[in-house]
Amino acid sequence: MARSTTTILHLLVAALCILSSAITSSSAASSSDVDGFISCLSASIPPSRIKTPASTNYSSQLMSAVHNLRYVLPGIARPLVIVAAGEPAHAQATVLCGRRNSVRVRTRSGGHDYEGISYASIHPNEHFAVLDLGELRSINIDTSRAEAWVGVGATLGELYYAAGAANKTFGFPAGNCPTVGVGGHLSGGGFGALSRKYGLSVDNVIDAVVVDVEGRLLNRSTMGKDLFWAIRGSGGESFGVVLSWKVRLVPVPETVTVFSIRRLRNQSAVELITKWQEISPALPRDLYLRVLIQNQQVNFVSLFLGRCGELVDTMRARFPDLGMTERDCQEMSWVKSTVFFFYNTANLPAEVLLNRTGANYFLKVKSDNVQEPLPRQAWESLWDKWLEKPEAALVMLDPYGGVMRTISPSATPFPHRNDLYQLQFFSFWFENGTETLEKRLSWVRGVYEDLAPYMPKNPRTVYVNYRDLDIGINELEGNVTSYAKARVWGEKYFKGNFKRLAAVKSKVDPDDFFRNEQSIPPLPAAKW
Repeated sequence: MARSTTTILHLLVAALCILSSAITSSSAASSSDVDGFISCLSASIPPSRIKTPASTNYSSQLMSAVHNLRYVLPGIARPLVIVAAGEPAHAQATVLCGRRNSVRVRTRSGGHDYEGISYASIHPNEHFAVLDLGELRSINIDTSRAEAWVGVGATLGELYYAAGAANKTFGFPAGNCPTVGVGGHLSGGGFGALSRKYGLSVDNVIDAVVVDVEGRLLNRSTMGKDLFWAIRGSGGESFGVVLSWKVRLVPVPETVTVFSIRRLRNQSAVELITKWQEISPALPRDLYLRVLIQNQQVNFVSLFLGRCGELVDTMRARFPDLGMTERDCQEMSWVKSTVFFFYNTANLPAEVLLNRTGANYFLKVKSDNVQEPLPRQAWESLWDKWLEKPEAALVMLDPYGGVMRTISPSATPFPHRNDLYQLQFFSFWFENGTETLEKRLSWVRGVYEDLAPYMPKNPRTVYVNYRDLDIGINELEGNVTSYAKARVWGEKYFKGNFKRLAAVKSKVDPDDFFRNEQSIPPLPAAKW
């Protein structure tokens, strides 16, 4: 049956949610190690929370937070065990039992990682367990202090809904996809529509609770400043298991304004994109203006922390070519604006933010952090060569600027604060098959290669929440991850912050227990 236009549109927007060669792995865990691991878990965790492939609900638990079907295909390693944690002690036991029995642990909160590494491995012989944190989703708001403790299993939508329910003037700077898990999103930094006003999510993190490699529960005061720095933007799953974040809620007006303006190619779309590159990052901090290119048209989507009249005046002064008028305005609460950004309509109740179910499809994404505007001819070439192909799904441009430029690139591991904007290329599809897979991967990788002349070099940079295994994967040197090999991808995510991250790793997890295809390696003693 053909999919309805509404369904296709929703899936296109849902694609915004999601974050080669084989990894050289340690020797596979023996059956006795796995048996010992399960026996150890059973001493501290109810059996109903321990899922093995023999369990009737193993597949449903695994698929409950899978958002890229490429990583449940044959040849992709699945977890030997899934532990559905219901309390912090379950996470502690999983880490300790894993270390004692040589079973490595991957953690999952929302499962939106573009490359699926929170629940899968590209190495078919990799043996690991998944610590599923989806039930650790409590949100406790202190209205008098405008602060909240948020479990990592909560979604962004649940956090937005809870903040708005507590006070109409509470917001939080994070991503535009409400089904994304708080845990992974904040571990990578957390960028969204309020970031030009208030910075990244991690710029508004006050505290955290972490299980370290020794199984201890640590908070900001007991983990130390280096580890607290590292967990706020390193991508997670390198230093320990974050169980909850304490965040600062930010003030938003009771009424904000949004608009969505579409332009076709023959309506000066290319000229508008070219101008947007310089205009949008320099707009006032209260104004966020993103660009979505799909179905061979351009959609300019905006959030303004104020009323329609002021927004019209600003757009007429700063970006008159777009032709924005009062008829384009929609005024609403900030919480309803988060509904608008995901569903492309405000005609839905705020309760839709509580929906934890995301779309399932096959996905590949590549991205860049853009430092210089692309010339008009680059956009013309992109359109002619790539955007008219049936494989084309979505191109997304998100502006930096605003308060982002006032914060040091070394304040957290996220180093891209002085760039102009993020640029992402999505290809997603619903039909399984080798021919379809190759065609889709060829499209997204072809776009990426064609834009290479316009992108920064040494390194060409990527935001870690848009994880891409094409840029490099880990190899072992002895029994720990090679720092030299990891630099190939690590400096693309973290620039000069990568060495500092590796130094923290050497202190808190020197034996490299927490590792995956792109985990932070320990820094060799010779590099200190």
